[in-house]
Amino acid sequence: MELGLVELLRAAWIAGTLPILIASLPCSWLGSFHGLVLGFARRGKIMQSSSHHKFTVPQRFFSHFYVVAVAWTTLLLLGTSIYAYRMTPILSEPFFYSDLGSYLAGRSNIFSIHRSRLMSFENRYRVWLSVFLLLLMEVQVSRRLFETAYVFNYSASARMHIFGYLTGLFFYTAAPLTLCCTCAPEVLKFGINEVSEFILKGTSSMQNIEFHWWDFVNPLLKLGWCQWIGAVIFLWGWIHQHRCHAILGSLREHVGKVDEYVIPRGDWFEIVSSPHYLAEIVIYAGMVFASGGTDLTIWCQIWCLLLQKHTGGIFRNLTIIQATVLQLFHFYVKLQRTRFFTVACSCHLVIKMMATAMS
Repeated sequence: MELGLVELLRAAWIAGTLPILIASLPCSWLGSFHGLVLGFARRGKIMQSSSHHKFTVPQRFFSHFYVVAVAWTTLLLLGTSIYAYRMTPILSEPFFYSDLGSYLAGRSNIFSIHRSRLMSFENRYRVWLSVFLLLLMEVQVSRRLFETAYVFNYSASARMHIFGYLTGLFFYTAAPLTLCCTCAPEVLKFGINEVSEFILKGTSSMQNIEFHWWDFVNPLLKLGWCQWIGAVIFLWGWIHQHRCHAILGSLREHVGKVDEYVIPRGDWFEIVSSPHYLAEIVIYAGMVFASGGTDLTIWCQIWCLLLQKHTGGIFRNLTIIQATVLQLFHFYVKLQRTRFFTVACSCHLVIKMMATAMS
């Protein structure tokens, strides 16, 4: 069952990247397919400038992604945390390092005796690592839900393709599950057993367990330096993405101006044209680093994210180019009007001087 879930997720992420990869090939006979893929990615101002409004939904449906993501991630986090707390408390460090030291010293017989204990430690480490990664995801999707509710002001006319909408729902359903896919079957089995026992025996079957916060936090603190460096990378991207979204949201504060093209300024907008996409890549790169970089399923996830953000960045650049052209056009019109006014005044002055001289 575990292998089935992991393989299914990998296949899903690969399937999500294939259309973008194929559309990126420099082949003239793929031009129509390239346009089709880019059409699926259209939204907002780029969608408004297109004549294709079939199979679209309001762009404010972006909030659906994060409602689903928060609910799903919270469920996975609670289930995995309870399973980790109840079933897999991390072994004391002296036992682990004693077993590992015996193996490195060549005492394989001692290692064989304690092999089950070491494997148990690896399993428990894997479960608590999943809890740590889900905590990072919870922080990310909670902030995104807050931003869609209180930062962004989507235009009533802004649309996005239904395929892009379904892709977003898939991403925020599969991404949290990917972070805990190696232990998700065990957590599911544990949850089913707990619920079944409660239904059959009632509250008398519930174990009287005292919860101590330190017993939950301590295993997370013992995960290792790799996880905390990944968390720092995650936090770096998280902060800058929030700043960039605040800048974008400030451009739409006045409802009457949400359809105008304005070039954002500040933070990473001074460096790249799509800093909020770059920040999201940094965020998920931090998660990959925190995972240890050995999970192929998480690598498939970030590869799919990279290609999606690349496609989104294309349209973001098109929007900025269009905004720049419009600003230059308005500047040119004002300049021409100023020149016309100057020439008209000069002609009037010359005519007046000639009339005075003739009189």
